Amino acid sequence: MLVASAAAAQQSAAAVVQSEFVYERAAFPSAHASTIVETPDGLVAAWFGGTEEGNPDVGIWLSRHDGTHWSAPVEVANGAERDGTRYPCWNPVLFQPSHGPLLLFYKVGPSPAAWWGLVRASPDNGRTWSEAIALPPGILGPIRAKPVELPDGTVLAGSSTEDAGWVVHLEQFRGPGDSAAAGADWSVTLASRGAWRTTGPLNDPAEFAAIQPTILVHTPVQLQVLCRSRQGVIAEAWSQDGGSTWSRMTATGLPNPSAGIDATRLADGRFLLAYNPTTRDRQKLAIAISSDGTAWRDAVVLVDSAGEYSYPAMIQTRDGLVHVTFTWNRERIRHVVLDPAWIQ
Repeated sequence: MLVASAAAAQQSAAAVVQSEFVYERAAFPSAHASTIVETPDGLVAAWFGGTEEGNPDVGIWLSRHDGTHWSAPVEVANGAERDGTRYPCWNPVLFQPSHGPLLLFYKVGPSPAAWWGLVRASPDNGRTWSEAIALPPGILGPIRAKPVELPDGTVLAGSSTEDAGWVVHLEQFRGPGDSAAAGADWSVTLASRGAWRTTGPLNDPAEFAAIQPTILVHTPVQLQVLCRSRQGVIAEAWSQDGGSTWSRMTATGLPNPSAGIDATRLADGRFLLAYNPTTRDRQKLAIAISSDGTAWRDAVVLVDSAGEYSYPAMIQTRDGLVHVTFTWNRERIRHVVLDPAWIQ
């Protein structure tokens, strides 16, 4: 259920600490599907960039924040094959486990219906990266939104497929151990089918055509996913056993124009959702807040203007601030910093 608020504009002005572009100029004209993570050394953001989405020249680009400025974008992955064929890259997802290197999951392939999952590891917070590691057959990794690490060390990733309709599932893996910080150890683990577990489909695509789940952790055993759908609403499912099994997917009262979303649990226990609050287009991008993951209220408007503002990624950093990156007109990546203390 979504409760409208006339105070959203006032909260927006008070809550926004900073708004900037990650870069002003780059070697590519088009960018989309950003991801952001906090490392021990600061923020890192990535996205796919090239001529336009789906072109073979589209690679994964990355920028690091030194506490003051973002570095110039560098390409850290592409879809070049050994035989000279090059496929486009898609949907990077950065993830920093509690023990181990920074991980960059991404997809390569001619289309979302026929892509495959890869991952690279960085032992130095995004400065250098391992060679591409192919995920096991049947594993795509986090499809767009960030994974979550559960108290027992299990990493839970929201995933989905598009080859036989839009279908959501969850994937789990565990790292090689607390002392295994080297990227090589993680490379072996992530490439092993035995390290992964998957759930069955959470939805019937004839009822809900859903993809790109984002995960909210309510308790160590109670979890919620919110998903993009083609039905004009955000869809949801719940787990009461730490992500092993899930309820059948149902509709929320939140509109969705078939666009990516992201959500996060704040340190104070509240939940934030970044989404396009409409069924028609991607011109308005907002932050909604909830105390229970069920009743939501729009609290901050990030942008409301002609153009496309979409595919938000959102995290809360150790200092309590919330960072959101999103696509700005398919040309650049915008970075907005929020103070959740002003979100009532």
